[in-house]
Amino acid sequence: MASGRAVAAMAIFLLAALSTTHLASSLRPGAAIVGVCRPSGYLPGKSGNCEKSNDPDCCEDGKTYPQYRCSPPVTATTSAVLTLNSFEKGKDGGGPSECDNAYHSDGELVVALSTGWFAGMARCGHRVRITAANGNGRSVVAKVVDECDSVHGCDGEHNYEPPCDNNIVDASPAVWDALGLDKSVGMEDITWSDADE
Repeated sequence: MASGRAVAAMAIFLLAALSTTHLASSLRPGAAIVGVCRPSGYLPGKSGNCEKSNDPDCCEDGKTYPQYRCSPPVTATTSAVLTLNSFEKGKDGGGPSECDNAYHSDGELVVALSTGWFAGMARCGHRVRITAANGNGRSVVAKVVDECDSVHGCDGEHNYEPPCDNNIVDASPAVWDALGLDKSVGMEDITWSDADE
């Protein structure tokens, strides 16, 4: 009986030690689990003149939105969410594209990537292969022209939309058409990879 209590006491001690170690490592600056991207902060919402041509989420006063400086790791089949965006002047994309300071027609195969994947403009002009996850077998190659800002938002420059999630490929209507996806849905699961390599 004493040995059973000793084993139970040892198990509780080990559990407590592991929990303390895990807690300490999770509080260390820069500590992260590989493949996990946690919010770096929260942005207070501010409503404004949100252009609604593609039915975007618009910021609300008093609501807070997560901010991300990272994105999940890029692989040969990176899981992401495809969102619909117009890169034309005066539409829901806001200002001109960050990579070339230009607007792009809805007929062009162009995308914006979440901040972590955009990598400080390192993917500007690069091509990415996007594959629909709905099983229709379609894929398309599109050019990266902009950042889907995962840190800033709820202002005029960002169409009073909240910061993007950390796993977004924001695509022109032409990309949606090439993938055979219903633009009225506005969000679809996809995979993507770099196509320039």
